Amino acid sequence: MRPTERQNNKKRSHVSDSQPVIEIRNLHKAYGDLEVIKGVDITAPAGHVISLIGSSGSGKSTILRCANLLEDSQQGDVLFCGEPVIWKGAGANRQPGDHAQTIRIRTNLSMVFQQFNLWAHMTILQNVMEAPVTVLKRDKAEVETAARKYLDKVGIGDKCDVYPAQLSGGQQQRAAIARALCMEPKALLFDEPTSALDPELEQEVVKVIKDLATEGRTMIIVTHDMRLAADVSDHVVFLHQGKIEEQGTPSELFGNPKTDRLRGFLSATVS
Repeated sequence: MRPTERQNNKKRSHVSDSQPVIEIRNLHKAYGDLEVIKGVDITAPAGHVISLIGSSGSGKSTILRCANLLEDSQQGDVLFCGEPVIWKGAGANRQPGDHAQTIRIRTNLSMVFQQFNLWAHMTILQNVMEAPVTVLKRDKAEVETAARKYLDKVGIGDKCDVYPAQLSGGQQQRAAIARALCMEPKALLFDEPTSALDPELEQEVVKVIKDLATEGRTMIIVTHDMRLAADVSDHVVFLHQGKIEEQGTPSELFGNPKTDRLRGFLSATVS
């Protein structure tokens, strides 16, 4: 595979490189005696796309959940736009210590999950509108206008009044992306957004993600799709057993891997 890097095509006029949106320093995470993240550092500058790759169990999704404070880490720092997370307790008892800060960070880091997590009893439009109206207390009419815009953006503007069960998996995932965008977040976090989809439906979602990358949105993507990582990323991180084994630009990692582990991983995953 020859990586096709699209960095030069990105619209970066609104991007400031002075302050990363997300910064993770020396992150450690364990479940009981099992340490799954072992001192990881990851930085997502504004307007950049960071892809996390690696075998199942390497810690990719756990890092994403720690960044969004859905999981408590035992050691290390997480910073959002330069603001460090306030912790209370230590080790296994450590958890975020400022509830208002936690809510503020979570609402600015919209997450798109592998399973679409749409409300089955709500229409697609209602799903997209729910969080901005109930969590952010935004004006309902303004949110509806934005929601319709984002559904148009992901190519399912004609599906506003249908229910999730009436959509294909690819359409449901695109609705989930529109829901994330409607929060107007500072960054998007994608946790294996295409792995639950058939190849044909997967390409619908890949196209949306590529379009978002071209716009210069800040994103961290956990993915099994090496072509997607090569096409959209500014920086790729290869994880192995909870540590960063290798990282760099797509051309460096996919074109000239330095470690045997990365070479073996690519040979097993890239045709």
